[in-house]
Amino acid sequence: LSIFTREKVFRLKPVLDKHVTLIKELDKSIKVDFWRPESSELVTIDSDVDIRVPAIYLDMVYTILQQNDMEHEVLIEDLQVAVDAHADNKASPRTHSYTKYNSWDKIQSWIASISSSNPNLISKQVIGNTYEGRPMTILKLGKKSSSTKPAIFMDCGIHAREWISPAFCQWFVKEALSTYGSDSQMTSLLDQMDVFVLPVFNVDGYDYTHKSNRMWRKTRSKKSGSSCIGADPNRNWNAGWSSSNPCSDTFCGYSPESEIEVKNVADFIRRNKSIIKAYLTIHSYSQLLLFPYSYTYDLAEHHSELLKVAEGASAALRSLYGTRYTSGPGATTIYPAAGGSDDWAYDLGVKYSYTFELRDTGRYGFLLPESEIKPTCEETMLAVKYIAAYLLCTSP
Repeated sequence: LSIFTREKVFRLKPVLDKHVTLIKELDKSIKVDFWRPESSELVTIDSDVDIRVPAIYLDMVYTILQQNDMEHEVLIEDLQVAVDAHADNKASPRTHSYTKYNSWDKIQSWIASISSSNPNLISKQVIGNTYEGRPMTILKLGKKSSSTKPAIFMDCGIHAREWISPAFCQWFVKEALSTYGSDSQMTSLLDQMDVFVLPVFNVDGYDYTHKSNRMWRKTRSKKSGSSCIGADPNRNWNAGWSSSNPCSDTFCGYSPESEIEVKNVADFIRRNKSIIKAYLTIHSYSQLLLFPYSYTYDLAEHHSELLKVAEGASAALRSLYGTRYTSGPGATTIYPAAGGSDDWAYDLGVKYSYTFELRDTGRYGFLLPESEIKPTCEETMLAVKYIAAYLLCTSP
């Protein structure tokens, strides 16, 4: 499907109020796809804005940028070329690989085989189905124990087009199982805690990005009377939730937990609230480690401790390849946003709630090359293990 031919991704650098206004007007007059920030409402002076522009509007956009002296650069010259180069699934159509972006079908068979590979350390549980009827399966990692253990909950792939995220969840499971017994940190983690991993949260959307539209972000739910499909599953939690336009990429749904995928996960976390000590949600891109709050500028009650842990985790991550992450509360570090999963988990009582925004900072954006899967996952492992080790030291 060549739906992105000649489309470009621009980085705009608004330095004046009129530039900000211009970008917002551009969004109203033509449908541009905001990569960063996630919508035109969030555009501010002196912050980079990454947008995807359809080919038919390129001349117009160039003219507007020049007339208004707005500094800009082209990050991706031809999006279709980048999409084609990004995931070469022709090479091994039937096999799962930890250094490739796997289709949902491959991930599903991987879930089945990995969960039966080591019954002492891993089990699976379906927590419900998606809107289109696909199973949402949680993998539980941890040494079998007669007593209840504290746990970490981690999800990947809330946003369909952020492919590096599910790649990390798969990598984490592989590493946990293959290094248990040889890596003392992983061994003590799995001996003393359980880790619930949801490899792909937004399964319908993820499948759709592989088969139809690589740039799709939302779920695939439909509502009678509306031609717009899906909601943003990271705006659909009951945390400062507020309504928005159903056709927007950041549509928050018709009510909190209106998306069945969100409700399934929220129900699971509520049921296991007494044991879940940390909530980790993996996104891309921007190289950030965020924590509550995003729906308010107020600092979280445990702000200084959450910041200390985030900075320690970021330092651990940086130690491998020098990749720099910025840590802080969502609202002040990037932009305010309501209805996010980490804010919801924190307000529920899961103190250590973190959102990772993985590589990169925009050179490839959502099209991070497969050659970067391994280094991205290796360094992210160090951050996750740092948070887990901190929990082991502090949990009663």
